[in-house]
Amino acid sequence: MGNALRFLCCGKPSSADSESLGPHGVSASTVGVSALAHDLFNFEITCQVPEGLSQHVVSSKKAQANWYKKLLDAWREARPAPKTPEEASTLIIQTLKRNQKADVEGLLSFYGLPLPHALVELSAGVPYSLPEGVKFEFQTLPVYGKAVGDGDGMTVYVNTADSRESAFVPSNVQVLAIERSEARAVRNKALAKALDNQIVEAGYRVIDIKNEAILARKYRIRLRGIDAPECGMPYGEEAKEELKKIVEGKCLTVRVYGEDQYGRVVGDVYCNAIFVQELMLKKGMAWHYRAYDQRPELAKWEKDARAKRIGLWADPNPQMPWDWRKDHRR
Repeated sequence: MGNALRFLCCGKPSSADSESLGPHGVSASTVGVSALAHDLFNFEITCQVPEGLSQHVVSSKKAQANWYKKLLDAWREARPAPKTPEEASTLIIQTLKRNQKADVEGLLSFYGLPLPHALVELSAGVPYSLPEGVKFEFQTLPVYGKAVGDGDGMTVYVNTADSRESAFVPSNVQVLAIERSEARAVRNKALAKALDNQIVEAGYRVIDIKNEAILARKYRIRLRGIDAPECGMPYGEEAKEELKKIVEGKCLTVRVYGEDQYGRVVGDVYCNAIFVQELMLKKGMAWHYRAYDQRPELAKWEKDARAKRIGLWADPNPQMPWDWRKDHRR
């Protein structure tokens, strides 16, 4: 238990995440989770609840101490421990479901965590068997935030040590990777850079992860069944940032159904067993792309977001992205 809390309170970020992290090793989006972890860690040692909490809740300090004892037990049993604001909020709501609404919402507000009405319910994780139409599946390396292009597309990399990928690596790319490694060993930076460029031109990249150089294949992904606002449209940047928040630094599971006219892989994407398209639709950050995907669940998730007027549906008459693209082509 202590180790899990210490990691969130004090853990050092990996190099892939460091750009988006603050001085304490947490991003703006996860500071509430880190603060909660810090206070639980402190409570485990001192049995003291945080100062200032009483200004946000109505119950006594004795009652507050009882909450933290319950939350400490719940966090200890959670596998894995909460890492996102939504996960931390859900843990608090479920653990304190018999307490007063004002206390639960006050506690969430104290940590800046999502209130119950702001949470979205998600389906069960990745389907065990491959659905009909899936051509193949792969797992990505951690996703770079800058590789998210908009609300329905991104660039990812797959380790060529993967059993499927290893069979398709061109021999010239393998040779380039070996020569690059040798050039770096003798500190010939100019040659190593030139070889890097040739590897990238071939659709691959050498990525350093935990002091290991990994040859990875590049894939451009188009999320199947949804169409997010373009970056030049209202809510375009918000959709891009939402997708970035979901996938940045994470390893994804991608189930590939085909390729579009731009050479992008079209697939269903899962992040920590969460169906990414479902989350984007439920948060009102994308349309159901009915012209290319008739799945009824996608239509329902869009309809629910419309009814709640969240995300782009706060606009009573949002422009459809396919119409916007058509107008701009003219």
